[in-house]
Amino acid sequence: MTATIRTVTGDVPGLGITDAHDHLFFRSRALPGQELDDIAAARGELTAFATAGGSAMVQWTPLGLGRGAESLPDLSRETGVRIVAATGLHRAEHYAPELLTRVMPRLAELFTTELTTGIGTTGVRAGLIKVAGGFHGLDTHARSTLHAAAAASTATGAPIAVHLEAGTASAEVLDFLDVAPSKVILGHLERFPDVSTAVEAAARGAFVALDGPSRANAATDWRLRDLTTAIIEAGHADQLLFGGDTTTARARGSAEGPGPVWLLERLRPWLEHRFGTDIAEAVFVTNPSRAFAAEWP
Repeated sequence: MTATIRTVTGDVPGLGITDAHDHLFFRSRALPGQELDDIAAARGELTAFATAGGSAMVQWTPLGLGRGAESLPDLSRETGVRIVAATGLHRAEHYAPELLTRVMPRLAELFTTELTTGIGTTGVRAGLIKVAGGFHGLDTHARSTLHAAAAASTATGAPIAVHLEAGTASAEVLDFLDVAPSKVILGHLERFPDVSTAVEAAARGAFVALDGPSRANAATDWRLRDLTTAIIEAGHADQLLFGGDTTTARARGSAEGPGPVWLLERLRPWLEHRFGTDIAEAVFVTNPSRAFAAEWP
């Protein structure tokens, strides 16, 4: 069986130039007034990304956070940008308690259904499972969601994308997850800018998604190039991904930005100049297509 990437318009063998972690739609009770819920603005971000040479965007917005699944296929067809949608569950503070009470007992089943049958009545199938760790460890909620993600990944082959709270607990996540590290994409390691932690995660075989620039976490963006350099010089360029992680309307490229276009207009040229075109091609093209591929049932 051939591995493919599950996009919102169907399974494909590759993604092309990819923003490996971003959000077109996102709504959380923890971020009142900062919703990403404008379809026209989402279309504008995708159009700008395509104009800059982008081919695909992976949205890490999981269930219950306004992921806009019903709008994603049309946006993909209109802009020519492939989109990968997520199932999964974020940290508890993003949800109303009644929603957690309803979904927690059947998380693995719910994740599996959204990966194989579709999200609600939309028919849009998710292509990854997004969950989260805790701060310097794994709390009860994190353990429950990680356990469900591992079960769904085992059943479907789907990759697991992990929000690392403040960039911490990457080793704990990999130790806990009962899947091969190659099925795991770790996000936000630049927010805990310890070079050895990022290199060790890549050395274990996990994909490391460095997802700056992010306006909400600009304090550590200046370490992005240091971490990138350390991972590549340690011999783990094949485990490296980049994403824009736009989580608020203010951070869109059409507002104050920088938005996902920054990855292609600023970061990729630096990568090509510093390490050559082969490394840039691997990080933006080859690696995402490996990281998000599965032999779907």
